[in-house]
Order: sequence, then C-alpha cells, then structure tokens
Amino acid sequence: MAAGYLEILRTKHAARLLAGTLTGRLPNATAAIALVLFVRGQGGSYGLAGALAAVNGIANAVGQPSLGRLVDLYGQPRVQLPAALASALAMTVLAVSGTDPLPLAFAAAAAGGLFSPPLEGGLRALWPSVLRREEQVPTAYAMDAVAQEVMFTAGPLLVTLCVSLWSGRAALLVLNVLGVLGALWVVASPPSRAWRSAPREAHWLGALRSPGLLALLGAFLFVGLALGSITVAAVSYADGHGGDAVYGWLMAALGLGALIGGTVYGARQWSGTPERRLRLLVALLAVCYLPLTLTPGVPGMVALAAVSGVFLAPCVACAFVLVDRHAPAGTVTEAFSWLVTTFTVGSSLGTGLTGPVVQAGGAVAGFAVPAAAGGVSLLVLLATARVLAAPARGTAVGASPENDPNRAAQPRFSSGDRA
Repeated sequence: MAAGYLEILRTKHAARLLAGTLTGRLPNATAAIALVLFVRGQGGSYGLAGALAAVNGIANAVGQPSLGRLVDLYGQPRVQLPAALASALAMTVLAVSGTDPLPLAFAAAAAGGLFSPPLEGGLRALWPSVLRREEQVPTAYAMDAVAQEVMFTAGPLLVTLCVSLWSGRAALLVLNVLGVLGALWVVASPPSRAWRSAPREAHWLGALRSPGLLALLGAFLFVGLALGSITVAAVSYADGHGGDAVYGWLMAALGLGALIGGTVYGARQWSGTPERRLRLLVALLAVCYLPLTLTPGVPGMVALAAVSGVFLAPCVACAFVLVDRHAPAGTVTEAFSWLVTTFTVGSSLGTGLTGPVVQAGGAVAGFAVPAAAGGVSLLVLLATARVLAAPARGTAVGASPENDPNRAAQPRFSSGDRA
C-alpha cells in the first residue's frame, strides 16, 4: 500500500518540498489554539481570544488567494518568503506587545493571517513538475491530504508542549520561526526557484472566471461547513459524557479516520473520471456523518467519529485533481488557494451555525448539521455536473503535463536530475 507514497518521497526534492511546506504552514495551522493559549496566559478573556483568532482567520481567508495570484505572476521565492517574514514579524509584535493596546493586537493578528504564505497551493502547483509520471500526481495529492491530518494532529501538541515548557508567548515565537524556516527551505529548492506559471490572460477575476472551479468551490464550502459543525457538536456531546478528554478522543478519532481513508485512497490508481468519483466520495462522506446522530456511549461514539472521517481526505485529494484541471492557464496557485479559503470559510460558518443548533436541540441536532451539509454539497455537484465535466478554457480533458497549457511553462526535470 505504501509503495506509491515511498516512490514519490524517493523522487528528488519531493520529501523536502512536503516537509518544508508542512513546517512552513505550522503557524497558520495552529494559529487559533496558539492565540487562545497566548491570550489566556496574558490574563485575557476567552471572548478576546476568540475575537483575535477570528480576525486572524478572516484575514488569512482574504490573503491566500491574493498571494496565490502574486505567486502565479511573479514566482514562488519572490512572494512566499517575504510573505512568511511579514507574517512572522506581525505575530512577533503581538507576542512581544501582548493584548495591550488592543488596536495593535488586532492589527498584528490580522497582518499575521493576511500575509500567511500560500505554501499549500504552491506545493500542489509544483507536484506536476517534480514527479516522474503524470499518474503519480493524484497519489501525491492524496499524500498531501494525509500529511495535513498529521500536521493538524501534531501541531496542537507542539503548541501545548511549548506552553507547558515555556509560555504562550514562546509558543507563538517558536511556531513563527519554524514557519519562516519551512518557507525558506521550500523556496530555496531548485523546483520552486525554477517554477513559472503558464502565461495568463489578464482578467480581474483571475482563477474565478472558471465555471468549473466555481462549482467545485460551491460544493466544498459545504464540506468545510460539515467539518466545522462537527467540532461544535462534539463539544456538546463531550460535556455530557466526560468533558475535555472525550472531546480529544473524538477529534483524534476523526483525524485517524481521515488518515486511514487518505492513505488507502492514494495507494491505488482509480478508474473513471474524477468528477464522478468526487460525487461518490461526497455521498459516502454525507452517509458516514449520519450515524453520529445516534450519539451512543463514548466507545461507540469514538468509533463512529473514526468512520465519519474516512472519506474526508479522499474528497479533498480528488478535489485537488479537479482544481488542477479547471484552473485557467496561469492561475494554478491562486486556484488551489481559493479552495483552501473556501474550505476555511465553510468551516467557520459551520462553527457559527451549529452553536445555536446545539443550544436548541443538543448534540443530536448538532450532529445532523454535517450530514445535511454533506448532502447539500452532493446536490451542488449533481447540479453542476455538466460544468465540471467541461474542460477549463485553455485546457483539454485528459491533458497530459506535456500538452496542458497550465503546466507548459512549468519546468520538468530529466531522468538524470532524479534521485
């Protein structure tokens, strides 16, 4: 099962790019928990902590596609590293100055999110130029999705370790130093320095002029909503079944399920079109959310949480393939960044929506939200099936890396350059 992943990781530069991207994304991936622990360590309220985290998250949602567009225009090193430095500087200001004065704290949190480098989209733009064969790219996307689950599990543990050893201020500083080092490791690599986006048509909408991409983003808004709603519903369930420890087990099980599902999904080549496969995966995702409404005892609930996560990473990996296909020429990094932003916004909406639902109907009602959101995502995919089946302008269905204009300007390496 792991042979495909190992073959990719043995490819020259692949392990470096993956590790550097994950390290560089740590400040962004752990921003919410790091800010909460930092503010609480300063004696601030949970309300203030939540507000700073929300400002950081909103700014990040705005910044990712904007910086992604700049990467497509000017290349990775000229955008990714300056953005990482600016983000780290802003969070350092927050760490040093604390929450007083408040305007400075909010400005620093916003700048930290706004300038978070779009490393996630950048890595996906690099895979086609790094890997030996075109059919390895979907496997790399699946590996990417699995690695995210590891990062979102290990990242919070790193934050809590730093807080327990030193302080919330130290955690912010350590994370952002790691973020800069990770970004530097990526942009100093030959593939990143050599990568150039294809020539693009000047258009103010950029990647969003693709109907197929818009359809995909509409569907994944609700996938993100489903995931965000689970976190709130799980808190409600845990409050009545043992508290924070139970919540931790549920979230760990959800991540484990996604890790297993992504690993299995990426370990083989799948027949059929990715559009049909994504509809099936989203349908299975919605169906697997439904049993959560049974809210059995803790062991059963942990098992159901694991099952509910199984199809999340495969959905994300399959979506990466479609983003690559529908991004207009010269907008691939921006397009991937839009998917990240849409998923983040959906997750935030799910968190906000499920709070009142849980208040009114308890955990059972809360766990009905992700199932409903998954169903709506499937309806969006069904309603836009024709749009998704059509190639983006400037690309061809089934185009190979050699004849796809979106990849044509991206350098490929000869076999002599391989590991």
